[in-house]
Amino acid sequence: MHRYLVRRFLTCLWLSVLAGTLPAHAQTPAQRIRGDVVSLDGSTLRVRTTQGETVALEVADNVRLTAVSRAERSAIAPGVFLGTTAVPQADGTLAAVEVHIFAESMRGTGEGHRPMDSPGNTMTNATVTGVSGSGGKTMTNATVAEGATGQRIILQYKGGEKTVTLGADVPIVFLEPADRSMLASGAHVVLTATAQENGRLRADRITVGKDGTVPPM
Repeated sequence: MHRYLVRRFLTCLWLSVLAGTLPAHAQTPAQRIRGDVVSLDGSTLRVRTTQGETVALEVADNVRLTAVSRAERSAIAPGVFLGTTAVPQADGTLAAVEVHIFAESMRGTGEGHRPMDSPGNTMTNATVTGVSGSGGKTMTNATVAEGATGQRIILQYKGGEKTVTLGADVPIVFLEPADRSMLASGAHVVLTATAQENGRLRADRITVGKDGTVPPM
């Protein structure tokens, strides 16, 4: 269930971000592709999808590449900027579905609190200011201001604050910028692509697993 919610959230997030970068007249919807890299030849990326089909895509010059790797709970420490997909609880707190820790160079990514496309779901990018203990669906990105020794973290963003509960089984990953050298044969990837006028698919955003990690989103 956790993995399903994470994937659903990030699909919505990536597509909404991508849509915001397209010209107003563009009508071609973004496609989400998950699979393993077959090869990267120049700007042509070949991916074997989870359905067993091999597709060829053009990698955009300004493609956004992100690497994902597994992280330990101990990595949630004072000053860390992180994100969490979470589910609102009756007491007003949020129960984390997953946590992803951003590299320092990605600090501030999408900071704020906003609704997602599904009723009752939100996305929050914020700064963590405290940790203590308990936890529709949300996304919170924040900076940890106190050690995460308890089960509850307080996330602050400009204009608001959220309290998030971290269960023992909440998956935690680390996100960092990547480069094309990571798109090696066998690497696990999740990407968004759009069809071009020439009929080819162009990859605009790619998340690649580091050290064999399968992207959970």
